[in-house]
Amino acid sequence: MVKFFASNGGRAPEQIDGFRPECWIDMVNPSDDECDDVSLVTGIPEDMIKAALDEEERARTEFDDGNSMFVVDCPLIEENDDGVDIYTTLPLAVIYNGKCIVTVCLKGNTVLKDFITGREPVRTGNPLHFTLAFLLGNAKRFLYYLKQIDRKTRRIQSEMEKTMRNSEIIQLLDLQNSLVYFSTSLNSNERVHEKLFKVEGVATREEYLDLYEDVIIESKQAIETCNIYKNILSVTMDAYGSVISNNANNTMKTLTIITILLAVPTMIAGFWGMNMPVPGQSGIKFYETIWFWLVVGATVLVTVGIGIFLLKRDPFKRKIKQKKRKKERKD
Repeated sequence: MVKFFASNGGRAPEQIDGFRPECWIDMVNPSDDECDDVSLVTGIPEDMIKAALDEEERARTEFDDGNSMFVVDCPLIEENDDGVDIYTTLPLAVIYNGKCIVTVCLKGNTVLKDFITGREPVRTGNPLHFTLAFLLGNAKRFLYYLKQIDRKTRRIQSEMEKTMRNSEIIQLLDLQNSLVYFSTSLNSNERVHEKLFKVEGVATREEYLDLYEDVIIESKQAIETCNIYKNILSVTMDAYGSVISNNANNTMKTLTIITILLAVPTMIAGFWGMNMPVPGQSGIKFYETIWFWLVVGATVLVTVGIGIFLLKRDPFKRKIKQKKRKKERKD
C-alpha cells in the first residue's frame, strides 16, 4: 500500500492523489510493482526501497547519489498463537533526496500514524527534520513499550505469589525474550544515531542540533531502562527456578518419608507373619498370640520413633515453624 502526503501549512499533512515535489510517500508492505513505480518517479534505487522489507535487515545508513537512507528497528506488538501480546521489532527505512521523503516498512508504524493525524507536527519539505522527529518518536515508543513490559512483569509476579503455574512462567520467558530483542535493536539504532550527526546541517543549525540531542537522550534512556529491566527479569527467573527446584526437593523428601514409614511395618510383618499365630485363627488361644502382639507393638514403636526423628528434620519442621510465625504476626 502506498500513500502520498504533503504539508499544507496545517499541523497534519494532507493526503494527495499522487507524487509531487517535497511530498512524503508512506509505503506499507508494498508490492514489486509499487516499488518499481516509486523508484521511477523519485529516482531512489529500488534496492534502497526494498531494504526494509527484509525482517532480518539490520539498522544501518547508506548514502548513494544524493539519496540518504536510515534503516532503524521499531518496536511492535504482535499476538502469538495463544492470543497473548508479545513485543518484537521490525525494520523501517527513512529515505530522502532532493525530491521527496519515502518511508518503507512491512507493517504500519505508530510514530508515522502520529505524523499523519497531526499529533506530532512534521514538514514533508524538510527531510532532515522529518528524520530526526521520527527517530525521537521511535525512541519514545521504545520507552513506552518498556514501561508496559515492566507493568506486565509485576502483574505476573503478583499472580505467581499466589499460585505458580506454567503459563505465568512462559509469559515471563516471552517478556525476557522481548527485552533481548529490544536491547539488540536499541544498540543498533544508537550506531545509526551516531552516524546521523555527521550529516550536513545537523551540527550547524541549532534547530536540528537540539532535536538531535533529544534523540540521543531518549535513546540512551531507553537503553539503560531496557538493561535494568532485563537484569531484573533475569534475576527473577533464576529465583523462580530455585523455588521450583526447592519445591520439587521438598516433595521428594515427603514421598521418601512416607515410603520409609510404610516400609518398616511391611518389613517386620514379612519376617514374622508366615510363622506366627494370628488372632482369629481357629484353634488358636490368646496366650499363643502373645508374640504377634509383641511384634505389632514393636512395629508401632519403631514407626513412631522414625516418624518423630524425620519430623524434626526437613521439610515438615520448617513448614510448622513458618505457620506458627505467620499466626504470631497476624495476632
